[in-house]
Amino acid sequence: MQYVGSIYRPPSEAGSFILQATIGCSWNACTYCAMYREKSFRVRPLGEVLEDIETARDSFGPDVAKVFVADGDALIMDVEHWEKILDACQTAFPRLRRVSAYATARNLLEKSDDDLARLRQRGLSLLYIGPESGDDMTLKRIAKGATFQGHVDAAERARRAGMKLSVIFLLGAGGIERSLEHAGASARLATEMDPRFVSLLTLTVIPGTPISKLQDRGQFHLPDVKGFLSELRTFIDEARPHDAIFRTNHASNYLPLAGRLARDRDRLLEVLDAALGGKVPLRSEWSRGL
Repeated sequence: MQYVGSIYRPPSEAGSFILQATIGCSWNACTYCAMYREKSFRVRPLGEVLEDIETARDSFGPDVAKVFVADGDALIMDVEHWEKILDACQTAFPRLRRVSAYATARNLLEKSDDDLARLRQRGLSLLYIGPESGDDMTLKRIAKGATFQGHVDAAERARRAGMKLSVIFLLGAGGIERSLEHAGASARLATEMDPRFVSLLTLTVIPGTPISKLQDRGQFHLPDVKGFLSELRTFIDEARPHDAIFRTNHASNYLPLAGRLARDRDRLLEVLDAALGGKVPLRSEWSRGL
């Protein structure tokens, strides 16, 4: 396989074949993100991608059950380009049961219902979307490129096509100033988007990013640990997806939790309240990461 630069994938794709079909992120403006800043966005030539699929087929084809299509927002590719990739994956990997990719609300809204249905029919079944916040002011400040309503509309388009969604929110994205608004609006957005999976990460300010420059100038302040946990509590208490698998297992988080919303809400809140009261140990700083 020919990987260009650092490759990022969700924790749940640890056992997947990572297929780099695009380089970087077409948006690449989010103020907190440093993942693709060293890359200029481009779609890889189809021939190169198909060669990587052939190489993976020859090396471990029968063992591939999941394919994650990288980089940052591969859904932006033309439908015809996608279809050739998906068809090649179906042919190469006889036990393939899932193809997934990162996406943005903008990507989804730029595709027609027919486009999305065609991709789902070919095997693209799961999209990871990171609104990070449901608070429109926070979304503007972090340059997410879509509003609360835009994310709701995008989720509805994906559902109509039969795709599952994994939605990601970012504790601390509103800073201290918008902490309450950020947590509450994120819970409302999770309710409206109604994804199959919901995960929360904790913002880490990376040197060189626009948000780090704001922090250096005293214009952005991260919540403390109690503030992060308070945002998490608000989210769990107020989010009402129908039956979402919920995780805070990312290494950035102070308190790993797992369950279903809404079935396990009371149990999750009980553990969280114990952590806020100092009765449950938190992940130490040295073991946290991106």
